[in-house]
Amino acid sequence: MGIPSARLAQLNSGQDASRTLAEGLAVDFAVLMAAAVPQAGVAALEKMRQAAGWGISKRMVLAGEVVLDAVGRQGLVALAGHQADTVRGWICYALAQDHALRDPAEPLENLLDAVRTFTDDAHFGVREWVWLAVRPHIAAQPQQAIKYLAGWATAPSERVRRFASESTRPRGVWCAHMNMLKENPALGLPVLEPLKADPSKYVQDSVGNWLNDAAKSQPQWVRELCQTWLAQSPCKATEYICKRALRSLAGK
Repeated sequence: MGIPSARLAQLNSGQDASRTLAEGLAVDFAVLMAAAVPQAGVAALEKMRQAAGWGISKRMVLAGEVVLDAVGRQGLVALAGHQADTVRGWICYALAQDHALRDPAEPLENLLDAVRTFTDDAHFGVREWVWLAVRPHIAAQPQQAIKYLAGWATAPSERVRRFASESTRPRGVWCAHMNMLKENPALGLPVLEPLKADPSKYVQDSVGNWLNDAAKSQPQWVRELCQTWLAQSPCKATEYICKRALRSLAGK
């Protein structure tokens, strides 16, 4: 069953956040852009219309570029609290684009700090878009990212802790792999160790998936790490993480 036209009109006008993945994917970017970012000119909106057939990830990148061009970095602050989750996702990509345009010496930490509020967003979609938006920058400097995000792995918010794990996965989904972590997953331990018995299933799933990624290239390392963790922390949380981590190795 499709999305009712009245509901779709509500989403496209930016009057409400999407409630399901299907709703989020159904949003017309050009229509929403015209409503939420009136500063975007005719040419920019036409770009969005022409990109309607692109994959969602490519359209998010383009939307971030259009928004940044339309409102500038200072204007992003006003849009950061927009009620439409798609718009907040655009801001994540705009911030990543702004970082890419700055001095190459600009610390990665500055970008991570700029998007931190979105890592703790109440909407599930925004929390996915934010790590996808900054992933290329993390992949370019994985060791620096892990060193900084290790501090986030002990944050009070489970959403922030989950970002620290999810954004640094060796393989991940809808994103480029990080060969350094595929070859040497031990580099990720500063983020992973604080999460080995995390009480949040949201975090547990991410850590288990992180290790399952690593198991595809370094299976013995993952087996040994899980043995160590289970000995150090024999609790249900760690058991669940390790079961998820080893699922691709079952029977091998």
